[in-house]
Amino acid sequence: MTEVNKAEIFEQVRDALVELFELDPADIIPEAKLYEELDLDSIDAVDLVVHLQNTTGKKIKPEEFKSVRSVQDVVDAVADLLAV
Repeated sequence: MTEVNKAEIFEQVRDALVELFELDPADIIPEAKLYEELDLDSIDAVDLVVHLQNTTGKKIKPEEFKSVRSVQDVVDAVADLLAV
């Protein structure tokens, strides 16, 4: 199993959020809540999942993202995916 670099994953997730939703990179911190603070909705979440699937080349099951609430949750979910 390869070591997954969460700092690199965070950068990719941050870049995706900036690119897809025109968010300010300064607002994207690990503790930021996707829905409350970054103003994403469920359709945005789907767009993010599709983007991450394309970036990682891994299939992301929707149920794996149901519990995702913060940027760090996204990073952890992607790290878990890549660790398999």
